[in-house]
Amino acid sequence: MTAREFGGITQHIGAYTVEANGRTIAFVDTPGHEAFTAMRARGAKVTDIVVLVVAANEGVMPQTQEAVNHARAANVPIIVAINKIDLPDANLDRVKQRLTEIGLVPEDYGGDTITVPVSARTGEGIDRLLEMILLQADVMDLKANPNRPARGTVIESQLDRGRGPVATVLVQEGTLHQGDSFVSGTSYGRVRAMQNHLGQRLAEAGPSTPVEIFGLSNVPEPGTVFTCVAEESKARQVAEYRRSKQREGELAKTSRISLEDLSQRMAAGEVKELKVILKGDVQGSVEALADSLQRLSTPEVKLEVIHQSAGAISETDVTLASASKGIIIGFNIRPEPKAAALAEKEGVEIRLYTVIYEAINDMREAMEGLLAPTYREKSLGRAEVRKTFNVPGATVAGCMVLEGKIVRSARSRLVRDGRQVWEGKLGSLKRFKDDAREVAAGYECGIALENFNDVKPDDIIEAFEMEAILRKLEAPKPQTVRGQAAVEKQLQT
Repeated sequence: MTAREFGGITQHIGAYTVEANGRTIAFVDTPGHEAFTAMRARGAKVTDIVVLVVAANEGVMPQTQEAVNHARAANVPIIVAINKIDLPDANLDRVKQRLTEIGLVPEDYGGDTITVPVSARTGEGIDRLLEMILLQADVMDLKANPNRPARGTVIESQLDRGRGPVATVLVQEGTLHQGDSFVSGTSYGRVRAMQNHLGQRLAEAGPSTPVEIFGLSNVPEPGTVFTCVAEESKARQVAEYRRSKQREGELAKTSRISLEDLSQRMAAGEVKELKVILKGDVQGSVEALADSLQRLSTPEVKLEVIHQSAGAISETDVTLASASKGIIIGFNIRPEPKAAALAEKEGVEIRLYTVIYEAINDMREAMEGLLAPTYREKSLGRAEVRKTFNVPGATVAGCMVLEGKIVRSARSRLVRDGRQVWEGKLGSLKRFKDDAREVAAGYECGIALENFNDVKPDDIIEAFEMEAILRKLEAPKPQTVRGQAAVEKQLQT
């Protein structure tokens, strides 16, 4: 799977079946990258048993803890597969110690969590892992009635150019037949065809069978319940009712936000927004990326995903981006030729990515560009007033430059007995009778302050400039990982 994924990480949710001891096990594969929280939560909700994969050389990571929380929330038993035991730096005892700390006590440590050392590369331990899954299934006495209309969950969905809307469905109850009418969220249709993970056509699919189905009216949201109904007209009626309710909710939400926040937005005119249209190859990836990007928002800079969907970047997307002054992010897809031409004409920026963390990093940098810079004072030089001279319309201070340099164009302040009494610009800077652009330390000069004549001997004139410092968005995630690494190192020591 990972060999086909960009960046060597699993970014899609997949489902497939395995034969073991004459019985069939259906696997739902969810990504481990920290950005894919929603996918892991969805995976935990639709499964009977969770197999938590922990690398023997890396140990428990923040996303491991998160996956455990999802499994516990769904009240699903956990089997831990400790992978990569073939690597020289694999440390099973350290991993088991960390598992104990997060409440997964291995059986050989006196707990009830099944842990199986495996190597995906060599195949060692895989048979034992399958046996443990079957044993856990027997203990749970898992059963389903195949003689009823099919019901399941949409695991993944996408818009295929040749086949139209396609959904991967895990059948949980009943049997799904070719030609059955169904409804899933605001999508409906009739099963025109279905195939398994190997691309083989199926006429029917029983409980715990993942299948890819065709014949949907539109792309359903992953995680929505898939239900078979008696007639397609009934399915259409239910889907249209749900769509109207969804539209009403969105309209009510939009008007409520605009009314409640109108005065606040006017008062807080400094709030800046980066508007993004998000398109991806599959709905799950779009959802994961949208969630990660929205978490970059701060009180000063807000990232707003104004539209997200699966499918190629179209002219409609470009028109929306142009109207809303937003940018388009494409994940594992390309823009249609007409859309690319329109984007160039309208000046709409399209950014294409194949690895999720590259998109997140780029958006973080873009948002940092919207942050107003902070300014830090940079001292240029100090001069001491030795004597004053009155000339028509001004008082000139005869000074000795003590350090740095006094620059004619810089901002200056007058300090007396440690207190600032004036700040502004220099009226003039002279070296003998000639105008000077700057005077360095160790030299005398004559200084006149703009609109200020109350200069006395022993006063200090400081020259400085304000230096702009680009601000960074807070990124707590890497700190969490570093903290985790520190704990791992401490445990190892």
